[in-house]
Amino acid sequence: MTLAELLESVRRVEARTNRLVNDMMVGAYLSHFKGRGMDFEELREYMPGDDVRTIDWNVTNRMGRPFVKRYREEREMTVVLAVDVSASSAFGSQQRSKREFAAEIAGTLAVSAARSSDKVALLLFSETVELFVPARKGRRHILRILRELLAFQPRRPGTDITAALTFLNHVLPRRSMVFLLTDFLHSVGPEAARSSGPRDAIQELGLTNAHHDLVCLHLHDPRENVLPAAGLLGIEDAETGELLELDSNRAAVREKFARINSERLAGLDRAFNRAGVDTLRFSSAEPFAQKLQHFFETRRGRRRG
Repeated sequence: MTLAELLESVRRVEARTNRLVNDMMVGAYLSHFKGRGMDFEELREYMPGDDVRTIDWNVTNRMGRPFVKRYREEREMTVVLAVDVSASSAFGSQQRSKREFAAEIAGTLAVSAARSSDKVALLLFSETVELFVPARKGRRHILRILRELLAFQPRRPGTDITAALTFLNHVLPRRSMVFLLTDFLHSVGPEAARSSGPRDAIQELGLTNAHHDLVCLHLHDPRENVLPAAGLLGIEDAETGELLELDSNRAAVREKFARINSERLAGLDRAFNRAGVDTLRFSSAEPFAQKLQHFFETRRGRRRG
């Protein structure tokens, strides 16, 4: 991609995401999450009715009487976009790849956050952390995020969600809202290989959700669900290089392909439920803004209840 093509792509995505935010009001959900983070403000003596969980036991032991910590709500929030840029994200049977699809969704979330005067950070990952852009505000920062989403060239082909989330849990100084955008093809589920780290992906999802507000955005291409009747097909795993030949004219082959994918998705859903993580699944063949807006409206109503 030339510089001129990149700039044109950035302008096109910026225009589209601005239009989506204006038309669909996707950014409205962000106000629900404000004030969820807390900053330490002061210590004071314990009073009847105070939450015993706020007692500072070190100070209490030193002073000989109970003291509690007081907090104030944060006035702004940090939104983190953690985007999978592994080799499988380059696949696309439609007019756009999953990587381009992720850029549009992440761009919409970034613009929504900027409209709410929140900071936005970007993490691009494969089987390693490829790039981290610390949280900032401003249009120039959002344009940089869009540019990296569209043009960054990853060094490694594989996927390691555990490594990405472990990194975030170390670098984020306070509670943030983390959007994880990935196809979940290689990192989660009973058939997936375990991470080389001390925790697997599901454990890391749960841990991240305990420290932050994690939302998993599962991106997939419709060709990953249904095999066309197109004769003998060679299928290559973009991340491992594994090759597989299938006779797609055989109904039994197509049915098995669909069944395996259905079982994989069901396993993913069970894993997300175990981790207690909110998840939304998007197809690159379908519009996403209205679905995203409805998801957060439902989520806001559930938490208010």
